[in-house]
Amino acid sequence: MEIYPAVDILDGRCVQLVQGRPEAATVYGDPAAWAHRWLDAGADGLHVVNLDGAFGRAQKNADLIRAFTRETETFIELGGGIRSVADAAGWLDAGVDRVIISTQAVREPEMIRTLADEFGGERVMAGIDARAGEVMIEGWERPAGSYLVWAERFESLGAGSLLYTNVDVEGLQQGIAIEPVTELLRRVGVPVVVSGGISSPGDVAALRRAGAAGAVLGSALYAGKIRLSEAMEAAHANE
Repeated sequence: MEIYPAVDILDGRCVQLVQGRPEAATVYGDPAAWAHRWLDAGADGLHVVNLDGAFGRAQKNADLIRAFTRETETFIELGGGIRSVADAAGWLDAGVDRVIISTQAVREPEMIRTLADEFGGERVMAGIDARAGEVMIEGWERPAGSYLVWAERFESLGAGSLLYTNVDVEGLQQGIAIEPVTELLRRVGVPVVVSGGISSPGDVAALRRAGAAGAVLGSALYAGKIRLSEAMEAAHANE
């Protein structure tokens, strides 16, 4: 299982939010410095989110993200504000390895098929942001139906992987809820990367045992509640 530290960018700064609320942001400074710090510590890749894009300012941070994409050869997956095939193609052409389509995938599911046909499914990740079993879109404000039904649909359209974020526990640093992850992994065959609530090596180990392909570390990593080294050890145990 792979570990992806989150580098969430808001107004040019690396931040962590609680429950996706910008007013609850904790600011950590230079995103590029954090990206290099995690890579130097052995991360399998980076999970980059253009939060300004998610809040409707798609071009904000674009130059910054492109710059550290060029500077490193590591695997980078990117989400936030990708609202069209052209947006996604621009990031993929700029060197991002995998784009994450969330709200727009629900609004326009065929976008997944179009991108998978053009770039290959392995470069297209559908985002499943779920609260109480329902996909949440538009900044986690609007429910849009069963997360399991959407996951199966995205897989059928050609998404090569899924990002499952449990909104109920995201940012709280209180641990994961394993049951919805386990149910999702029963329903789909593509790799699933999990985000939300991962706060201990035990959480990472539970996800590995369940069959998750990867885990995104965010608030707990930045707050020092979990160290990258111990997360990596739990993720790669028995390999």
